[in-house]
Amino acid sequence: MKKVYKLAAKINKLLLPSFTKQQLDITKAKKWQLALIGYRYYVTKRALDS
Repeated sequence: MKKVYKLAAKINKLLLPSFTKQQLDITKAKKWQLALIGYRYYVTKRALDS
C-alpha cells in the first residue's frame, strides 16, 4: 500500500501546483486550495510513514 502513496506523491509533484513556491498566504487561500493542500499533506504523510 505504501508504494501506491509513493506513486501518488510523485504524480502530485508533477501535476499539482506548489503553493509554497507561489508564497500563498494560507489565511487567504480559497476552499479548493485548502482542500488541495490537505490532500497533498495526506498523501505525503502516508508515503513517508514506515
